[in-house]
Amino acid sequence: MPTPAEEVLAVNRRLLDAVAAADWKAYKDLVADDITCFEPEAKGQLVEGLPFHKFYFDLAGDRSKGSTPVITTLASPVVKMLGDNVAVVACVRLVQKVDTAGHPVVSSCEETRVWVRMASGWKHVHFHRSLPG
Repeated sequence: MPTPAEEVLAVNRRLLDAVAAADWKAYKDLVADDITCFEPEAKGQLVEGLPFHKFYFDLAGDRSKGSTPVITTLASPVVKMLGDNVAVVACVRLVQKVDTAGHPVVSSCEETRVWVRMASGWKHVHFHRSLPG
């Protein structure tokens, strides 16, 4: 049986796989409707709710239909349990893909993600994503 920290890391992985695949349904199932975030695309503003994120999923389309692969690696993930039902995951996310010219590219970002265990399972409630500076 996995520890709570292992459960959170697994659900965090599912979330990032949904992002890489532009799988809105899987993403929405894992994320609280009132999620908050700070991320580069928000230009320093605190964003609340799902519509901001859905815009990017809609742009990406369905990547499962014959497009190039996207590989996500979590570098040095740390899970901090803040009780039985709250956890924070911190890591560097590396994303490998192929650009439009067919060349492999890697991007990275620093992430902190907050998870809360609810009756329906672990839900993602807040994240902070930064580009390395």
